[in-house]
Amino acid sequence: MSTQETVVAAAGRETGATAEPGRPRTRLGDRLLRGYVWLIIAWLFLPIAVMIVFGFNDTRSKSNVTWQGFTVKWWTRLGDYPELVDAVLNSLRIALLATLITTVVGTLMGLALGRYRFRGQGATNLVLFAAIASPELVMGASLLSLFVSAGVDTGFWTVVVAHVLFSLSFVAITVRARVVGLDPSIEEAARDLGASTWVTFWRVTFPMILPGVVSGALLAFALSIDDFVITQFTSGALQTFPLWIWGATRIGVPPQVNILGTLIFAVGVVIAVVNTVTARRRT
Repeated sequence: MSTQETVVAAAGRETGATAEPGRPRTRLGDRLLRGYVWLIIAWLFLPIAVMIVFGFNDTRSKSNVTWQGFTVKWWTRLGDYPELVDAVLNSLRIALLATLITTVVGTLMGLALGRYRFRGQGATNLVLFAAIASPELVMGASLLSLFVSAGVDTGFWTVVVAHVLFSLSFVAITVRARVVGLDPSIEEAARDLGASTWVTFWRVTFPMILPGVVSGALLAFALSIDDFVITQFTSGALQTFPLWIWGATRIGVPPQVNILGTLIFAVGVVIAVVNTVTARRRT
């Protein structure tokens, strides 16, 4: 027995505990911390659980806040509110288009900020973090002032531009954090072996930064599809899913809203699970 093992065994005999190699003892503080974490997770998911449950509520009024029985009939009657379906489709179109533009531009910005040193880099970083830290109310009012001053009619495309502008910082910073941790010698080795700059990017660089790109894209999609404040300023007469829900709260939110929210949440969960599994397999 080595000196270290002898000391550990002696300490275990003095405290009445047994020390197993490679397996630390579970302390009361660790259990309390884990319990606290699970409590916070349960608290965060409680509104989502309520939304899912009330999608099966057999309500007989315009108000869907009191449980009146179980039914699945609302899942076959999503078309009862054509305006709601159109609003959801508008939100999906805006989110997909804004995510595509933001991912491409944000990835290039993240590469530039993480790899190169240039004049104005500090100011660029400051602007990116300022866009994240500024309240949505300020950004929405600023964009509305810009569109009005430029004589641009607010609608679908102004919402797309607004969503690209406020989610661009999140993608750029996410990709930049991934680029900073890359080993440049791998790309140098590819070029030494005869790969061109384009081939090196697609075969070496892009696969290494792909987790950051996917994370940024998912974050941009989530920010876009549920945004209310900035969309309210820049949408004009266009209705999106959050705006339709806000308008419906005056007369009562139908169960179809809960169902569509459940479907959007389920799609997000599936995408997150697939991304996690793919990342683990790649690792």
